[in-house]
Amino acid sequence: MPVHHDDEMLRLGRRAWANLELLHVVGYFAPETQAAYEALGLRGRAGYFASRSAPMGAVDAPVTVATFYVFAPRAVDSVLPSAWSVASPEEVTQARYEGVAKALHRILGDVDVREAAALARTACEALTPQGRPLYAAHTSLRWPDEPLMQLWHAATLVREHRGDGHISALVQAGLPALEALVLNGLAAGNTEFLQQRRGWTPEEWADTQASLREQGLLDDALQLSADGRALVAALEVGTERAAAEGWTHLGPAGTARLVELVTPLRRAVVADEHTPEWLSHRR
Repeated sequence: MPVHHDDEMLRLGRRAWANLELLHVVGYFAPETQAAYEALGLRGRAGYFASRSAPMGAVDAPVTVATFYVFAPRAVDSVLPSAWSVASPEEVTQARYEGVAKALHRILGDVDVREAAALARTACEALTPQGRPLYAAHTSLRWPDEPLMQLWHAATLVREHRGDGHISALVQAGLPALEALVLNGLAAGNTEFLQQRRGWTPEEWADTQASLREQGLLDDALQLSADGRALVAALEVGTERAAAEGWTHLGPAGTARLVELVTPLRRAVVADEHTPEWLSHRR
């Protein structure tokens, strides 16, 4: 039987995820991680696709297209599987950890995160892998020894677990990848970023906007309509419920304490010059 989650637990869980998400995404924007990938010979988006896919092994492009969902297949095809002839998944994962560790130490300094890491790890103990392939792959990685990297690894597990659940919600709603991306960009205020980074052409983006307008999900100004906002809100609620098992296990007091401990770290990441401004609005 499904577990009932009250609104307060869902709210706390979302806040915990949002704070941990800011720690996780350091790896996508920090120069330290880019330098680590380039040292292996992986340039541009090859570092991103290879590093996030690496826990699944030397996979071909279709596996990454399926598990990342919102990227244009051509963008993935351009770097996978060719990246694995440059560096192995194990080498890429090691480079990712080393780059992230350098970036977090630069941004956060000498900070004691042992309590936060222990709480986040407790939440991860209850996360289930069924139906969550990208999360499941990341669980095969060894927990780091350093508390700061333990916290980052927990943030990664929480992030990928939630992301897999969100993709399930999108599939169940019948939203193709680019439709989901357009709606998400409008809801999050990061359309320009997504247009630049997800590999779709301007023509594909415009055609999808037109289709969403015909469906009544966008208005004449190509902004979210009332129906569009309602759909996005429903998808978020479904995603939060699917992601709640870890926070329910940690409990309201533990989850609230984790939020309290990670909030200052989140602020430091937001203040870093390499963090996109739109991420600061994620709550």
